[in-house]
Amino acid sequence: MTEHVRNLPVIQPGARLDTPPVFTKVAIVGLGLIGGSVALAAREIWPTSLVIGVDNKTVLERAMVRHAIDVAADDPVVMADADLVILAAPVCDNLDLLGDLGEHVRGTAVITDVSSTKREIVDAARGLPRRLTFIGGHPLGGAPRGGIDHARPDLFRDRPWVLTPTGNDSGKSLERLQQFVSALGAVTHIMTAAEHDRVIAFLSHLPQLTASALMHVVGEGIGKEGLALSGRGLSDTTRLASSPPGIWRDIGVTNADEIGPAIDVLIGQLQELRAGLTDGGPTERIFESAANWRDALVAQRQSRQKE
Repeated sequence: MTEHVRNLPVIQPGARLDTPPVFTKVAIVGLGLIGGSVALAAREIWPTSLVIGVDNKTVLERAMVRHAIDVAADDPVVMADADLVILAAPVCDNLDLLGDLGEHVRGTAVITDVSSTKREIVDAARGLPRRLTFIGGHPLGGAPRGGIDHARPDLFRDRPWVLTPTGNDSGKSLERLQQFVSALGAVTHIMTAAEHDRVIAFLSHLPQLTASALMHVVGEGIGKEGLALSGRGLSDTTRLASSPPGIWRDIGVTNADEIGPAIDVLIGQLQELRAGLTDGGPTERIFESAANWRDALVAQRQSRQKE
């Protein structure tokens, strides 16, 4: 099961470190919400490190305006001397990028990603040259809207960041990556890629798909005039419905075998609620269970904030 790493110091984002940077040249491919937030935090915490951004020109211009990166390029050749490469594009794009890293990165380096699914990219990384050490990663910190304009340096504060080493990773590389992640304010967890994909299917993928489907059904059912009557309940419940669809297409493709069964379980519960509308039996049982698990969720979050 998950190993919660507690013995690493957490540095609040924005606090500069007197010690040398964990990585001197950090290349981030994909400067959206996650990649942009990593860049902003890294530049604040380690002002002597070099943060290299790789994306299209429009995104790079926005990143430079926000002082998120030191070097901007739309060609991955700029990553040649990086000692940490973070793949922060959508999942399938990261898979494509991984195959060319051996050509673009000349020396030894740690390679990680921020993809929401892990098995495919961990398997693909086995083909990397030995001088490149891949350790899968997934920060569980996000926001309703993506893009560099919504990035912020404190996005990962007190949030989990899962790492999925394969067993072939050198201990030193894993330790350095843990130090980097912890300095961003995150709490590192170690999991296998398979365990990650199963847990995240329920924890992240199912809530996202449910929120989007719910907002679609409500909007199509009552239209804009009906939405004028809505209160905070609908807004809070469907906050995730603003997420960009492109990212979630890739997630579905690379984790369908775990997300599908999770959806089936939810459909089964909805069918029970549907069948029991007239007598209320399933309603009481499911609502009581939901309240108990909600209390457990809140307690977990409060405990994490106190650590």
